[in-house]
Amino acid sequence: MDRSNIVAIYCRLSAEDRDKLNKEDESRSIQNQKSMLISYAKRQGWDIYQLYSDDDYQGSDRSRPAFNQLLNDAKAGKFGIVLCKSQSRFTRELELVERILHKDFIEWGIRFVGYADNADTDNKGNKKSRQINGLVNEWYLEDLSDSIKTVLTDRRKKGMHIGSFALYGYQKDPERKGHLIIDPEAAAIVHEVFEMYAAGMGKTNIARCLNARGVPNPTEYKRLKGLRYKGNEKPYGTLWRYFTITDMISNEMYIGHMVQGKYEHKTYKSTSSTPVAKENWIRVENTHDAIIEQELWDKVQEIRKMKTKPMCNGEIGIYAGKTRCMYCGHALYSGKSRQYRYLKCSYRNLGVTSCKGAFVAQRFLEKVILRELNCIISQYLDERTAESKISENNDLESSIIKLKKEIAGHQAQIRILKKAVQDLYLDKTKGVISEAEFLELKEKFDEDIANYNRQIEDKEKQIAKIDELIATGRSRADILKQYKNVEHLDRAIMDNLIDYIEVGRSEKKKTKDEMPPVVIHWKF
Repeated sequence: MDRSNIVAIYCRLSAEDRDKLNKEDESRSIQNQKSMLISYAKRQGWDIYQLYSDDDYQGSDRSRPAFNQLLNDAKAGKFGIVLCKSQSRFTRELELVERILHKDFIEWGIRFVGYADNADTDNKGNKKSRQINGLVNEWYLEDLSDSIKTVLTDRRKKGMHIGSFALYGYQKDPERKGHLIIDPEAAAIVHEVFEMYAAGMGKTNIARCLNARGVPNPTEYKRLKGLRYKGNEKPYGTLWRYFTITDMISNEMYIGHMVQGKYEHKTYKSTSSTPVAKENWIRVENTHDAIIEQELWDKVQEIRKMKTKPMCNGEIGIYAGKTRCMYCGHALYSGKSRQYRYLKCSYRNLGVTSCKGAFVAQRFLEKVILRELNCIISQYLDERTAESKISENNDLESSIIKLKKEIAGHQAQIRILKKAVQDLYLDKTKGVISEAEFLELKEKFDEDIANYNRQIEDKEKQIAKIDELIATGRSRADILKQYKNVEHLDRAIMDNLIDYIEVGRSEKKKTKDEMPPVVIHWKF
């Protein structure tokens, strides 16, 4: 079937032109885009296959439903043309421009047309223009992300609470933005947890006691009260768990200090957050009322230090604080049987009768971690990826050469204009032109010189950003290369690369080396 005349129209609402009447209405921006693009398609004599519309989505959002449906239909060969208002409406990411417009669409026989910016993949002459547009859009997203991050960091440094929901024991102050007030009912439980721990009860026993009394855990409490909370889709999400107690008794926010910035997104493209080193957390003292008095806090912290159990050689174990039970969330403890070490979760240790009790031999877990780590590194550093990175860097370096040539051209124009001003001055002194004519022409030349200087400054900033993009790509590869083909784990690898590991239990021991389910949460 000839699909060269069949067009799919894609529309997207951008953040800067939202004009919805309410959440249920399509924005007028989307309606205007549809009308304009339908008219254009008809003038071209194209048959419209379908209109794809993503309302209220960012150009960097790869999870856009209509966007992904369009890609699936394009791959299936349902049309031959994709029409958008502009390339930026389709995507603002340079990576997607290169992968989809200049690779996938070509392989699928799809022509991309941007109505407003004259982007057309059938026009070989404007490929560089499309790439530059993609680069500019990439910078736009990066600058926007940096601006938002700067504002949020500034607010955190001022002690304002930044977050969608308040810490258990507190509520957001309806009278003062960024301020927390005590929730008396939840605060009473928090204080009781600290008192029980200070009295010598272990974290497991505290959790068991609260569960036996039917006290809802922080997430369930907020859900029951109709408060905003972080969703928990795992089993037993209504029960208190070991690490919930651990997090509570180590959180300085309960003594009135605002502690934020514990996690971060490495780039604006990241969909997951990674832990931040404790010394880089943003900590502001005495920002809200304390639930725990300083004397009780100090006593609890001293007990925590005394209960730290290093290995016999004084070092922290490789898996310490890094492994959790897949069923109840309990931290696994290390044990030894004969010459082999294992990690285990105590069966029914939190009053969860259906907890299977995670168990894994450490030597088997090490094999799983190393196998997955080497697989990830190999995929990132394989020849095709390397060639892609080299090609990408070559394109960026070509852009730098082009920008430097343009800067040299602007500098040459500035020299010519300055010489022209000098000649004008001589003409004025000789009486060839009047004072008024001299001032009028000089003003025009000065404006041109200032304009060229602005263009030079802008292009120098572009060069600096491209240099940073190239350096970032290389540095990540260097970091991963140092762990390539590593044969044994150590604590540094666990701290640098792994957030935490969830471990289950084998259903049946069919073979000696059968592995239980393991889910590794990497930091990268």
